[in-house]
Order: sequence, then structure tokens, then C-alpha cells
Amino acid sequence: MPEKDAEEIKKYVRKRYGGLARQQMQSGGKTSCCGPRTSCCGPGTTASVTPSRAEALYGRETIQELPESVTGLALGCGDPTALADLKPGEVVLDLGSGGGIDCFIAARKVGAKGRVIGLDMTPDMLSLARENAKKLGMANVEFRLGEMEHMPVESNSVDIILSNCVINLSPDKDAVFCEAFRVLKPGGRLCVSDIVLLGELPEEVKGSLEDWAHCVAGALRKDDYMDKMRAAGFAEVKAESKSISLCLSSGDALSAAVSDHLDDLRAAGLVEVKAESNGSTSVHLSDVVVSAAVTAVKPR
Repeated sequence: MPEKDAEEIKKYVRKRYGGLARQQMQSGGKTSCCGPRTSCCGPGTTASVTPSRAEALYGRETIQELPESVTGLALGCGDPTALADLKPGEVVLDLGSGGGIDCFIAARKVGAKGRVIGLDMTPDMLSLARENAKKLGMANVEFRLGEMEHMPVESNSVDIILSNCVINLSPDKDAVFCEAFRVLKPGGRLCVSDIVLLGELPEEVKGSLEDWAHCVAGALRKDDYMDKMRAAGFAEVKAESKSISLCLSSGDALSAAVSDHLDDLRAAGLVEVKAESNGSTSVHLSDVVVSAAVTAVKPR
């Protein structure tokens, strides 16, 4: 991909997620990358029947002590902290930390002797996350401004890297995985929830900046995702996928590319339109676009 295209993608993604952070800070209400009260990468339920996005991802017990300013900005597609088997004293790096929900969950698990670093390229997200850290009084969490392709983190300094529905947003995933390998200690673990493809998307969707920001256009085929991790040096690469509903109930905003090409997507077998019990209509890309729980290890 030409450099200017990569920078255009980053600029668009930064603008979109910065807007979500400002909306959260101003309103304190639930927000998402796809519209009110939903997420870009939700499980197989629509927003109208999911009372809490964060609860659906993490479970009520995990989030019950977190404030709305944290749980209201749950934009992920899974729970990478559940994959990581975090232990007291470990150093954790969260790529694309957003409002900080995965960082705060991890911070509880690694304890006062552990440390969590949240990395995000969006200044407004960092401001929100730092305010959330103050509310929670968590001294073992810090947030850094930076890009996944050029991590401001020392080599061989991190025990576990987490990421939740963010690597798919990068236009240079090879660089992300190489950087992840660099900063991990030997024996360190990469634990990721992300969007992958089991088939092909139409060119109109692949080329849509809006669909990059909606976690669709930048997604890799599952095997390619794993191959890039192996090429960076990772071993024991595993990925378990499950169907999700990326698009939304009627009344929420579909991306322009998906809306404009809905008939083409349906004809290609990439989309299923369902009538929900509450009278709404939801659009699912679950046959092709899935959530994957991905783990890998840096060899000792």
C-alpha cells in the first residue's frame, strides 16, 4: 500500500476514534465505532437486545467496579485478558488501549508489583484513559502516545501484549507484529482478540476508509494473519474464530460502503439480513467476517 494511503487511513481512524472519545467525555454515555450503544465488532446479538456491551464481552463480575466512562467505551470484539493468564508482577502492554478497559482489568490481575502500559495513537483517547485511571486510583497503569508500527517501548521489556480489535486497523500489520516481537521478553505472550476474514470482501468495501474504521476493510484472512505472526518470529500461533454481527439494527448507521453495496454483498453470500424479535432488522457479515482469539509466544 502506498505510504500516502497508509497515512490517510491512520488520519481517518484517528479522527473517528478521537470523536468517540470526546463524545464519551462530554456525555458519559455509551458510544461505539458503529453508532449509539453498539460496537464495531459485537458478538452475535444486536445492540437493542444487549443491555451492556462491556458485560457481553467481559462478564458482569469482571466489570462491576469499573465506571461508566470505562465500560461505556467498550469497542472490542472479545476479551484478550481472559486469554493471557495474567500473573502478579507481570508487565503488560495493550495495543490500541482506547478508554483503558483492558488495561484496568489487566492491572487488577498483575497487582501493585506489576505494570500495565496502554498505547494509543489518538490523543483524545489517551486523555479519557488517563482520567479514568485517576478515577480508579490505579498507580500501576500508564498511557503512552504512539503507533503500533513504531512502539515507544523498550526491547525485551514486556511479558504479555494484549490487543482488542485494533491490529486490523493498521495498514502495516507486518510492522505491528515485528514490533510486538521486539518488545516482548523471550517467552513472552501475544494475546489478541481481532477481526479476521474467512472469505473475500468486495473491492468497494476494501477501499472504503469508513469500513477501515469499522474494523472490516483492513481485516486479513485468518491464515494470512497467522502467517504474518510466524514471519515475525512467533511460535505456537493459534487462532480460534467465532461468528459475530458487525453491522447494526435498523436505525443505526451502516457504513456508506456497506449500505451502498448491500445487494452486491448479499448476492456474493457475504451478508445475511435478519428480522429480530423486537421488530428491527440486523445485517450480519458473520459468514466471512469473524472474531478470532489469537495467541502466540516469543521463543526463549
